[in-house]
Amino acid sequence: MEDSHAARRPRHQLKTRQMALLMAIDESRNLHQAALATHMSQPAASKMLKDMEELFGVTFFERLPRGMRPTIYGETLIRHVRMALDNLAQGQSAIAALQAGLSGQVRMGVILTPSMTLVPQAIAATKAEAPRLSIGVEVGTSDVLVDGLKRGRLDFLIARIPAQEEDLNLVYEDLSEETECAVVRLGHPLLAHTALTLQDLGSSVWILSPRGSILRHQFDMLFRRNGLAAPINVIETTAMSVIKALLQQTDFLHLMPLEVARYYAASGELSILPIELPCNMDSYGLIMRSDHVLTPGASLLLGAIRRVHMIEKPGVKNLTA
Repeated sequence: MEDSHAARRPRHQLKTRQMALLMAIDESRNLHQAALATHMSQPAASKMLKDMEELFGVTFFERLPRGMRPTIYGETLIRHVRMALDNLAQGQSAIAALQAGLSGQVRMGVILTPSMTLVPQAIAATKAEAPRLSIGVEVGTSDVLVDGLKRGRLDFLIARIPAQEEDLNLVYEDLSEETECAVVRLGHPLLAHTALTLQDLGSSVWILSPRGSILRHQFDMLFRRNGLAAPINVIETTAMSVIKALLQQTDFLHLMPLEVARYYAASGELSILPIELPCNMDSYGLIMRSDHVLTPGASLLLGAIRRVHMIEKPGVKNLTA
């Protein structure tokens, strides 16, 4: 049955059932036992083997008085079939792992600005692809979030790496810069001023992040660089529900990321004071641990964040750089 033109024959694709039969015959060297192992009758197994040999134009097994043994063609095909079945098993395992991740839980930490702009769109895209994936979002300051990441409470962050952080296992991927502005309630008296200065704002009551935070330091330095004392009539909180309630019911001021302020201004909840504050925060970005492997679900959410932010070639840098 061997054909000198076999090498020029068109390529044929074996079905999984046919490959299983080949492996079973190779292991048992007996067609009857191979048929039992693959849950088919012996005549059906014999016909399937014959069909494969006719398809390829070669004999895969020698028929012996007491069993079968593979020919050189059979040994070659069996070797490749074994690799193909191993790859298929690995693929099935990978899919099972992926399904487990997509139906599991992801916990991310995020600072305020991306929590209002980037994260909602990324979560919506992720949930559309993986409805059973549970996504937890913790909003806080960078120092608290980084601690949560290092303790394993969070899978990854959108935040800043604190200046004093020395953990070399943290990997940072830059996303965006952040500009701050001052916000007040609708109809606030200061909105009527056309030429506001920092001195005009110094005596107001401010709602600020706690002392020791990066934003609070930048705010205080803003006044000091202009020869003014930092405001002392301050309420310290990062709870947005408290901040909004205080702003809407009083004449207090609040330092807020410009992107977030625009969101509230567009919804008619708050107003942005007509003064430019040279108070820019350091860039924020994705923070992960180099010694932590993300679950498939976490990787899916991370990919959605990158796509929403339209990062085509993310620049990754390690703290050792």
